[in-house]
Amino acid sequence: MRPRGPIAARATLGLAILTLLLAGLARVEASPQATAASQGMSDPALARSDYIENCGGCHGITGSSAPAQVPELRGRVGYFMCTEETRAYILRLPNVAHSRIVDDGQLAELMNYVVYVLGKDSVPAGRAPFTGPEVARERRQALSAANLTDERARNVAIAMRECGAPATLGAMYDPR
Repeated sequence: MRPRGPIAARATLGLAILTLLLAGLARVEASPQATAASQGMSDPALARSDYIENCGGCHGITGSSAPAQVPELRGRVGYFMCTEETRAYILRLPNVAHSRIVDDGQLAELMNYVVYVLGKDSVPAGRAPFTGPEVARERRQALSAANLTDERARNVAIAMRECGAPATLGAMYDPR
């Protein structure tokens, strides 16, 4: 026989609320790791640290370099995940391809931090994160002798045409 009455009803209600709260907390706790893994980062803290040490001086710690004449990353760099050609472009940039980070997997994680964390919603849906083998392949073809202004303009045009990137991507930073 089940106990009845206001005390039993309150206990049952309290237990149900506690169960829901704990389930919600478990989901919140699991979320950052699941998100990081789906974005190609096994260690997001290391990827962030690598970014700050190797890129943050010019591009800004938060990816905002404005008003410097260095491309702003925040909310924009993800558009370059648009096509195979634009993906290769950002891996072939001299400061990426010739990075002091020699481990291709670690550099892939840094670049995944750049595009998924700093680039935020600019990454087109369904684009896979960078991998170590992809970084190894592309960094061997660094744009060391290329006119980087022309290369950027060409790749911005591709991202605008193929993925609807905004025209402001052509500017070093969003003037808004």
